[in-house]
Amino acid sequence: MFDGWLNAEILARAQFAFTISFHIIFPSFTIGLASFLALVEGLWLATGKSLYLDLFKHWVKIFALSFGMGVVSGVVMSYQFGTNWGPFAEATGSVLGPLLGYEVLTAFFLEAGFLGIMLFGMDKVGPRLHFAATLLVAIGTLISTFWILSANSWMQTPAGYSLDPDGRFLAANWLEVVFNPSFPYRFLHMVTAAFLTSALVISAASAWRLLKGDGQSAPTRRAFSLATGLVMVAAPLQVLLGDAHGLNTLEHQPAKIAAMEGHWAEEVSPAPLILFGIPDEAEETTRFSIEIPYLGSLILTHSLDGGLKGMKAFPPDERPPMTVPFFTFRIMVGLGFLMVGLGAFAGIQRLRGRLYDSPLLQRYALVMGPAGFIAILAGWFTTEVGRQPYMVYGLLRTEDGISPIDAPGAAASLLAFILVYGIVFAVGIRHMLKMMGSPVKEGGSSPEDAVFTHPGPITEEGPMTKGETSHGA
Repeated sequence: MFDGWLNAEILARAQFAFTISFHIIFPSFTIGLASFLALVEGLWLATGKSLYLDLFKHWVKIFALSFGMGVVSGVVMSYQFGTNWGPFAEATGSVLGPLLGYEVLTAFFLEAGFLGIMLFGMDKVGPRLHFAATLLVAIGTLISTFWILSANSWMQTPAGYSLDPDGRFLAANWLEVVFNPSFPYRFLHMVTAAFLTSALVISAASAWRLLKGDGQSAPTRRAFSLATGLVMVAAPLQVLLGDAHGLNTLEHQPAKIAAMEGHWAEEVSPAPLILFGIPDEAEETTRFSIEIPYLGSLILTHSLDGGLKGMKAFPPDERPPMTVPFFTFRIMVGLGFLMVGLGAFAGIQRLRGRLYDSPLLQRYALVMGPAGFIAILAGWFTTEVGRQPYMVYGLLRTEDGISPIDAPGAAASLLAFILVYGIVFAVGIRHMLKMMGSPVKEGGSSPEDAVFTHPGPITEEGPMTKGETSHGA
């Protein structure tokens, strides 16, 4: 069995795919949630309305749990570079090592340094300084995304490098390395995806409470309003960013586009948009395809008769697998348009004054709760599988980057990861879902909440006292 398709390379790739898939769901949530926490705490300071403080106290606990699971799930990935991908690490270490090091120095230290203040320090440092800590944590998550996406984008579109006689990559121009051709598109696409993911989770949790009869809760209503408002803006923006990202991929990775689109002929002009089909890689055809004429050319070349390269335009040993990118791309795009639909529906209900009184909208939002995570995973699979057979696109093949490991050992470690992750993260995610579904406590209902008291706006007589602070909605 281990001598066939289930070899050491496939198992090592599966192991990394498994661990990164678990890991990515937590940062993709905390990136947007950190900014949401900064927003509601800032609104509390600006308005004095306790509903914003109630939202902060509710969601900061969920953020802490998600952040912790993200750290735990991310640590193991670095070890895999040494155990499973030693030649890759040796070849690219001079470029990728500093990029990942910058992420630790600039982002992780920033997050770690202020996270404790954000979680436990309001009674120690005061509300305004506490808000600064929350803001710095949110900025830290974005800086972390910057460096991680720069490193991964360099592997997709390498630039600013030179090769030494032993085949190791050296940085010749750090600006070109960091701001490689695909980085701006992928960074903006990922950040927007993270904000959408968080907004969808918050809107789903709020919709759940509204459906359970919590419609008079001011924090729940405001969370639903803020989250659906972000979806209304960010989802159409993500479609535009995805289009720009696709054009960049067509320029630099045309074989990936051929796999995503499902085209086989060497030149397809004009190219239809294949809505659905079943790729048959053995026969080099896409069976049962449902097509819209000209639309593929219009989307990717912005011309009705623009030509696209199909998979047969590339040598067989240069082609990525088609089946996975073909289907995961359609999952991502389909969910993206459902997000646009949710934003549009929420916008219509907002204009009608029925944002909180539409069970259909609330059920729509509830069902869409996990959509952001699924779309991110589908997009990640599209990107990474579509890059094959390379680790550094066009320069270092995957088969040349693997360590001399045996297949049974790789299989055993993969099974161990599945077992441990299945137990640990199932418990963590279950507890997180329970926290999300619980009602938002209003008005500081426990003694430890007493320190979260608005400092009061500055008036001619001086700051308002704690007893004078407004608790209205």
